This record gives sequence, C-alpha cells and structure tokens, in this order.
Amino acid sequence: MKISLLLGFLTMGYLSATAQNNSTPYWLDPSVNRLHTEAPRSDFFAYESVNAAQTANKLHSARYLSLEGKWKFCFVNNHQDAPKDFFLPTFDDSNWEYFPVPGLFELNGHGDAIYKNVGYAWATQFAPNPPFVEEKNNYTGSYRKTIHIPSSWKGERIYLHVGSATSNLSVWVNGRFVGYSEDSKSAAEFDLTPYLIAGQDNLIAMQVMRWCDGSYFEDQDFWRLTGIAREVYLYARPQSHITDIFITPDLTPNYQDGILNIHLSTTQCKGKQALLTLTDEAGKVVHTEKIPLGNQVHTTWNIKNPLKWSAETPHLYKLRVDLTDGSRLMESLTQNIGFRKIEIKGSQFLVNGQPVLIKGVNRHEIDPDGGYVVSTERMLQDIRIMKEHNINAVRTSHYPNDPRWYDLCDQYGLYVVAEANIETHGMGYGEKTLAKVPRYEQVHLERNRNNTHVLKNHPCIVTWSLGNEGGYGPNFEKAYDEVKAYDPLRPVQYERAILAHGTDIYAEMYITPEQCETYAKSTNTKPMILCEYAHAMGNSEGGMEKYWDLVRKYPKFQGGFIWDFVDQGLRSKNKQGKEIYAYGGDFGRYPASDHNFNCNGLFNPDRQAHPHADEARYLYQNIWTTLKDAQQGIVEIYNENFFQDLSNTSFNWTLFRNGEQVGAGTEANLQIKPQKKSTLQIEGYKLPTATGEYVLQVEYRLKQDEPLLKAGHLVAKQEFIISDYRYPTLSATQTMQPMRPAVIRLERKATDKAPSVSKDEQLACMSLSANHTTITINKQTGLIDYLDIDGKPMFEQGYSLKPDFWRAPTDNDYGASLPQKLAAWKNPKMELKSLNEERSGLCRKVTAQYTMPSVDANLTLVYTLTPQGQVIVEQQLKVNPQANSKPMLPRFGMTLVMPQTFDRIHYYGRGPIENYVDRNASTFIGIYDQSVSEQYSPYIRPQECGNKTDVRWWSVYSSTSPQEGLTFTAPQPLEMTSIPFLTSDLDGGPIKEAHQIHAGDLSPRPFTVVHISSRQMGLGCVDSWGATAFPEYLIPYSDQAFSFIITPSAQ
Repeated sequence: MKISLLLGFLTMGYLSATAQNNSTPYWLDPSVNRLHTEAPRSDFFAYESVNAAQTANKLHSARYLSLEGKWKFCFVNNHQDAPKDFFLPTFDDSNWEYFPVPGLFELNGHGDAIYKNVGYAWATQFAPNPPFVEEKNNYTGSYRKTIHIPSSWKGERIYLHVGSATSNLSVWVNGRFVGYSEDSKSAAEFDLTPYLIAGQDNLIAMQVMRWCDGSYFEDQDFWRLTGIAREVYLYARPQSHITDIFITPDLTPNYQDGILNIHLSTTQCKGKQALLTLTDEAGKVVHTEKIPLGNQVHTTWNIKNPLKWSAETPHLYKLRVDLTDGSRLMESLTQNIGFRKIEIKGSQFLVNGQPVLIKGVNRHEIDPDGGYVVSTERMLQDIRIMKEHNINAVRTSHYPNDPRWYDLCDQYGLYVVAEANIETHGMGYGEKTLAKVPRYEQVHLERNRNNTHVLKNHPCIVTWSLGNEGGYGPNFEKAYDEVKAYDPLRPVQYERAILAHGTDIYAEMYITPEQCETYAKSTNTKPMILCEYAHAMGNSEGGMEKYWDLVRKYPKFQGGFIWDFVDQGLRSKNKQGKEIYAYGGDFGRYPASDHNFNCNGLFNPDRQAHPHADEARYLYQNIWTTLKDAQQGIVEIYNENFFQDLSNTSFNWTLFRNGEQVGAGTEANLQIKPQKKSTLQIEGYKLPTATGEYVLQVEYRLKQDEPLLKAGHLVAKQEFIISDYRYPTLSATQTMQPMRPAVIRLERKATDKAPSVSKDEQLACMSLSANHTTITINKQTGLIDYLDIDGKPMFEQGYSLKPDFWRAPTDNDYGASLPQKLAAWKNPKMELKSLNEERSGLCRKVTAQYTMPSVDANLTLVYTLTPQGQVIVEQQLKVNPQANSKPMLPRFGMTLVMPQTFDRIHYYGRGPIENYVDRNASTFIGIYDQSVSEQYSPYIRPQECGNKTDVRWWSVYSSTSPQEGLTFTAPQPLEMTSIPFLTSDLDGGPIKEAHQIHAGDLSPRPFTVVHISSRQMGLGCVDSWGATAFPEYLIPYSDQAFSFIITPSAQ
C-alpha cells in the first residue's frame, strides 16, 4: 500500500511537468518558459574560503560537485515514445546506454544534424505555426544519474546548474518534479534543497527535447543540434548568502577618476556583514569597506585615477566580497572590475572618451567535434587568433555565450556586443513577426533578462544587443526600454530597429560601401557600426578595403563585425572514409538545409586561416605608414591605437630591387603616442642608382611578449612600389632575349649557327621547331597540342593550350547566380574558320581564327615561335556590340596542363598566399618559391583558388630537375595559377544545391594545371546571395586582348 501511494505521488510529479491549462504541456505554452528556476543573476561562484575565492577555480572548491561525465541515457526519435516514468528511483535503466554530459545527440550517434539559415529545422516536415511543434522527429533524450551528496552539505542550500540545454530541460530529483526551463543558451539553475538528502545517494533525472515553443525564437544561422552543452554541476551555499551583485564601474566626466557602484542582493543576511575589498593587478588593496547587510545594499566608491580597461589595455581590478557572521566567514566571491566609460556622444561610440574603431567579427560557439560543446582551450585559442589578426571586437552571434568566454574577453581585451537569444527569422519581418504579437512579449523580455542580468558585470561588454533578425515591433521596443532602465550605462542595439526607438546604434548589415557613405554624410546622429558585413563565405573578402577607406574617412562610421569568424563545418567522413567538414544536407533524408551557408569563416573549423583572413588582418592593423620621400627614406608613422603607444614595437624595413634584397634595417625605439603621427628618417636607407623595380616593405613587430602574443609577432606591414617594373615587349622578344634573368636555353655559343625556325607539316598537324623547342598545332582545332623541349613533353598527354574563360564558381558567384548567368563562357563552342602559317622576320607565326556563336564573338589566336625557342601567344576577342546577350567574362586567359613532375613554382609577383584583383592589399610583391600542392586552398566546398596577381614572371619547374620547366612572362602583369586540379574538379555545376562536394572528397590530379590570365573577375564580399564584385573588378562583355611569352626552361 505504501509503495503504491509513493508511486502515485511520484507520478503526479511527472504529470505536473507535462500538463498545464487542462492539457497544454509546458513545451507548447509560451507563457511558461521557466518554472521553479532561480532568477537570473550575475555569473559568480561563492567559495568557502578567501583563499579558494582568490584562486577562482571552483573545480577545487568543497562546495562544487561536477555532474559531467557519463549518464544513463535513452534516446527516442519521437517525443511520444519517451519513457513515461524514467525519473522514478524504481525504474530499471539497465538496458540504457551511457551518454556524455555535456554532449549532443546528433554528434553521438542519435538523430541527424540539421543546418538551416532562414527557416526552421522542421521546414520539410511541417509549416511554422507558433507555438506548435510536432512530437514526430522531436528527438527526446532522458537522463539518469545517481549522485552521492557530501554529508558536509547538510544544512546548506544545494543548487543544480545546467549551462545550456537545447531546446528545453525538465528536471526531477528522487522521483519528484523540480522544474522546467527554456532558452537554450542561458543557464538554468534549480534549488534542489527540498529534494536531496545529504550524505546519501540521490537520483537526478533530466529530459531534453529537440523542439519546443521556444524553438521559434532560436532560428539562428547555425547547426540545429540537441542536448546539453556547457557546464553541469551541483553547488552548495549557506542559508544566508549573497543572491546577486551588480557592479557598474564608470569614470568621471574627464575620464580620469573611477566610480564604482556596487549593489548587493542577499538572502537571510540581516545582521550579517559584507567586507568589500578592491585590489589592483598586483594584488594591492586599493579600497575596502565593511557594510551591514539587509536584503538590498548599495555603496559607491570613488577611486583615484585607476588604470583604465580597454581592448588595447585590459587592466583588471578584482572586487572580493566576503560574507561574514561576526568573525565567521560564510562565503567569499570575486568579480573582475574594469574601469571604463561607454557612451554615445557627438554621433560617436566612445570608450573612455575615445571614438574607437570596431574591428570585429561575429562568432558562433562551435567546435568541429563537439558542436555547441566548446572547451575553454578552444575559447582561448579563438581569442589568441583574434589578437593575432588585429580583431578587437566580437559579437556573440546570436545568443549569450558560455560565461567563461566573457571572463577571457575581460582578461585579454575584446569589446563584446552581448546578444540575447532571440531570432525569429523564419517568421519573416512583416506582420507575422513575433515582435508584434502581444502573447510573445514575455519571451522577448525574459530572454533579454537572461542575457543582461547574468552577464552585467563583465567589463568587456560594451553594448547589449536585443537579438537578431527577429523583425521589429512593440516587443522589442519594450525590451529596449527595460534593458536601458536596468543598465543605463551601456548602449543597446538591434539591427532590425534600423533608426527607430529600439537601438542606440545604426547597426545595419550587408549594406554597400556607397550606402555606408551616404549615411556617414547624413545628419543622423546615431553612430554606424555594422553588425554584419564583409560576408566571408568561401573564397571571399574582395573589396573589403572599400569599407575601411570609409571608416577611416568619416567619424560617424566606426567599423563593424565580419560575418563570421569560423566555418561551422563538422568533422565527418565521406563514403570513402576520407575526412571532410560536413555542412547542411550531409545528414539524413530530406533534411531542411541551406547547404554550406554556415561556412562563412575567416578560419576553417579547426581554426586554420583561410587566405582572406590575411586581408582582414591587414585592413584591421593599427599602424599605418606614409612614404614621404622615397629618395631620402623618410616615412610618417601613424599610431591608430587609441590607448596604447608603440614603445613595444619595432620598425623593420627591407628594400628590394627586382625582388632581391638590397637593403634592410630596424628601428627599435618608437615613441609614438596613441592617435599620433611621427616622421622617421630611415637609418641606413639608400636608394641605388641601378635601374629596376624598387619596392620598400615595412613591418612592425613586438619587441617583448604580450598576453597571448610572442616577441617578434607581426602587428602591421605595408609596401611601397618606388619604381615600376619593366616588362618585356613582344617586338624585343622576337629579336632578343626577354628582359628578365637569362635562362639556360637562351645561351648560345659563338660557334652556333644563327638560330632559325623550321616547319614540318602533315595532314593532321603542323610543327614548328627552334633551339630545342617544338610546338605542334592541331589543324582541326587550331590549338597547340604539344610543346616539347629536347623531345621531352611539357604538356600532359591529352591536354592542349586553350582559351580559358571560366573559373570554378565561388560561393559568392553562386549567390549571384553567375554559374547560370555566365554559363555561355563555360565551354563556348569555338568554330575554327582559318589556320594560317607565315614567316615574321626570323620567326614563324600561326594564326587561328574562330567564331564563337554561343557568345556572339570572334576569337583570334596567334602563336609565334622565335629563333630562341620562345613561344609568343596572343589572344584577341572581338564581341558584337549589338549582341542580344552580353554576359561578362569570369576570366580571360589561356590554360595548359603539365606533367606531374613539374611540381613547383618560382615566381615574382604578389604572395605568398593566393590573391585576387580585389583582394591583394595584404600580399606583397616578391620572389616566392612554392610547391604546386600548396597552391590549393581547401575551402569547405571546392571552388576557385590559388590565384596570384601582378605576376612579373612565373616558372613551373621540376623539383628533381630544377632547370626543366616553363617560364611565363608578358608585356603586362599576369594573373597565374598552378594547381593539381582541373577547373571541372572544383566546379559544383550550375546549381550548387544539386551537389554535396567537399574539399576532403578531392584527390589531387597527377599533373599540374596552369592558368595564364590577363585577368579574372574579383571575388566580392558585400554578401553571398546576390552581390557581385564591385564594377571595376569585373570583366565586361567587350573586346579583350592579351599576350604572353613561354620560355622553355625554369628560372
């Protein structure tokens, strides 16, 4: 009888968690988002001793008990199939598996990972109809774990902390229902004191669902995964304790002295005292006060000229709060204090009175192996990478992050825009937006409280963000008003408010430089800081320089946040067992998917830099140089920092002539204050009188270690071309050696006969020969099929030298539908109309003329073999100005394929990494020697890569026989590529979504593909769903011509 009564009581506990308002469960009721949870409070841990508090490591505290590790676990695909009484102590879980906590279902063998940008993860299953979600495919995980509660915790309050549970969390202890929580990116804390028995084993049970009504507010552009992330633990506190602490540091109007407002909320502390102690970075006590406690206590301190916190100078003080009862310490906690003042004044966003530039990125919490589970080591790695790349700000897109992230940002210095967990993108921005629905006002307010109330004490947070892409309406305006009332010292932004009441900052996304300039010139008083810009998807960031020219021109335009920091690819295996980074559509049947749109990073999932990260690093650098006098070596150095001088920075210079160093030196004593300029006469600099291309390159490096950065770290660089390169002319090439260093095959002995060009012709082909070089031209195609040096083939069998108008589409190309719009250039039909050979002085020349009906154009190819054995190639395109269709060209050039033995390149041009006409500010002119294999950039989805611009000469040679190969020169700078892939290998076809291809799927070809281009179009960066590169970086449908020279040996 007693057992049945107990079971009946426990079952009632289950029912209370699953039914409300007659039959509506909590997970479908928008009026119930948190039940029996603790109110959100600042993220501190209270220790049992001062020493423990000063170590700030709760893992060693006697009041901490980790619940991380293996739990008994039952997974079901459909929520209705979840075990109904699993939380009972008598339940038999012997057949359940062990499952990691933290850990996500889809990354541990259960369910399919879904990626969606706009729209919900259930998009292929049912239509959105908030608050409704189906039970079908609503993955549900049930957890059980028996925990021994220390006897020393008897009489203490005991709390459960779950850092993140997606999409919701229900908790039972010893069979009794405790509470329920939504908002998957904010911690849920439950008071378990009434349910636990200290000194005994206790059963904790939890259940997590894939979807709930709260999922309508979590439509962020990221992987939709399920499970528990972040920390999970129990902690104990005395019955009398500090409930919350709100610290608001500020500065006096002249930004000199500090003001520290401290507000304590307490529980059962009447008659107790709090000892407040402020210490500096050296541990020296700066201020102390002992105050009697009630339920609420407030005190204000004035601190004389404290060191100021900024992203450049993250000086931290520490406030320790000791709760005492007479002489007995009850608990001790600490909080980081950064004295700084954030304000908007004169249409500018100010930190400590300075209009700082926001050189930011958006960052999702993502790990290629753990998904939402991100270690502190990975967090620290991310901050180190940001510091290395001159990134000074991060937007926590689009939800509150693990509080440990903000601790690190406090410590190492990053400006943080802290965003609430609200995005209802899938409901649109019109009348269906939940921002206009009164029923969802509470959700908007609660999720902003979960952000601001928990993270308020972090000095790194300089701006609150109400959410992202959730439409606009009264719910956001009320959220804005509440956040401003709670924390009036920080600005609040929301991008969909545009310039309305609900934002202090014009925080638009993906507007063009022209639109930015229009606003910067306007009379609007809100500062402009783009919340998202320079969409870094695939091979991108072309034209980013335009934004920063404007930032540095207009005071009101103060920067922005690149979208985004890292590709969100998940480590996986393809069918052949090769490692890939998976993206949307790689898992499950008929998945809701936005393909690889979650791979928009400056860095790949393992934090390896993509080539375009270097462009961002360059444009974000804080030291700029102007060459005032090239003859005398006088430069002007500008320190763009706002708080840090250059005393720990050395100036290093190198002077090059035609790529070879002719001078270098270092100036170690730079005493340039923030925002100041200084003129420097470069010691030891002398410009030689010999002719040639002279290039001055300057670098700024750290002299001593700084946090996360080592001495010698490159912080800035710049290049100045002092005199132009002299390119070879075609006329000179036909009569003499080209104007570049002599190569072996061009040398002649005095006894040699005068060079001549011979011809051999047959029905299928004609061959021209001179000085060990033979070219063979196919009479049916007019193309050079063979180029042989001393009888050794330089072309791979089956591949000709042919026109090259196409490139493998980039992600930005796909976004602008260019693979379809420009398809006429992919494999245009070339009808050979004539093929003529004739003498031209001492040379022989073959002219092939074509019509190209698919693009309404004519093409002429001219091959000239000189007596020295060089091949001059001329390409001329004539278009029809009255053509009905005038598609621009992706590329204008030629391509050939060389055997695998030609596996290295040696060139003089921009490098060392790939670069493009609209993304080459950070790549400098120099002589580089590299392998062909390293030219391939493994973007998550294969696409155009490996290009180099402003090439003066380019040799492809054999590592086993360095003098064998081909050298390419031209009367103008070339764009060159040599990679072990055909364009077709990297081309995903006209419709991207039709194919799931990954960098890891590819295997290098056993040959080297060489592209010789006059130009290919730029990359663009405004967005990846419609914008092309800027007009000046495109190749219009118009007449085109270029020429180049092939020299038969390698330099």
